[in-house]
Amino acid sequence: MKLSKLLIGMTLGFAALGASAQNVVIKFSHVVAADTPKGKASEFFAKKAAELTKGKVKVEVYANSALYKDKEEMEALQIGSVQMLAPSLAKFGPLGVKEFEAFDLPFIFDDYAELHKITQGAVGAQLLAKLEPKGIKGLAYWDNGFKSFSANTPIKSPADLKGKKLRIQSSKVLEEEVRSVGGIPQVMAFSEVYQALQTGVVDGTENPISNFYTQKMHEVQKHLTLTNHGYLGYAVIVNKKFWDGLPADVRGQLEQAMKESTAYANKIAQEENDRALDGVKKSGKTTIYSPTKEERAAFKKAMAPVHTKMASRIGQDMLNAIYKETGFDPAKP
Repeated sequence: MKLSKLLIGMTLGFAALGASAQNVVIKFSHVVAADTPKGKASEFFAKKAAELTKGKVKVEVYANSALYKDKEEMEALQIGSVQMLAPSLAKFGPLGVKEFEAFDLPFIFDDYAELHKITQGAVGAQLLAKLEPKGIKGLAYWDNGFKSFSANTPIKSPADLKGKKLRIQSSKVLEEEVRSVGGIPQVMAFSEVYQALQTGVVDGTENPISNFYTQKMHEVQKHLTLTNHGYLGYAVIVNKKFWDGLPADVRGQLEQAMKESTAYANKIAQEENDRALDGVKKSGKTTIYSPTKEERAAFKKAMAPVHTKMASRIGQDMLNAIYKETGFDPAKP
């Protein structure tokens, strides 16, 4: 990240921190399009924050990596260049909080109901608390959806991904997931994926449909298979020093705004992904395939060993706590 960019952000960040309750500015940066579940939820939060604080707080939303790319944003938050982010949960492993990588494990959640037992329960709260020693306050979990594989050749079995370069987020679990089906993991910033697919730098990717469609990946991927093999969601986080420095009444109003925004975000997640899938279908540019029960089971069986391989990294106790809530058994994929 360029030093000048950081210094400008730091100046603005500290100005916001030192401001009176009459003119608090929160810079909220994220890397996806404005018309995704996260994009719409962040705008909803900005509106609610202004409403509930009666204009004392202004939330400025910067979508689509307009302010920081996903490789830069966490550092920017920690030093105060930006006050709020909603990074994908995969971002916290590289930060040193490896327990979050449990969310990257393939097929660990079958649906939103199982997921919410964790994100809306005690285990989820324990995970957010682990961010505080890093200078980060976790406020909420926002859903996106379940990921599917895409490529320029049909994908009906794990063997169809063998030898393919697949873009992933920076996550040791996702690296192992791709290797489990014979693919070659390629860590890459989200903003660079379209061009990489277009030029053949990577062969395919994994995404919730809303990300796939809004980033126009359907223009450069001929095949999409609805594997729903892994979850992609976000944690809304703030710079802890900034948050703790807010007046108590303002902080309480923002907490209420976040509570309402979280309900909204999670309500629209499935709707937005359904709408995006319809958009991909109507484009006529990508062939969409829904695997049979047996075909999906084959993906699940191929990826099950990832749980065992990553247990020591994530922490067996954490995995057991999740398995207890969801009923998942990696020994019986």
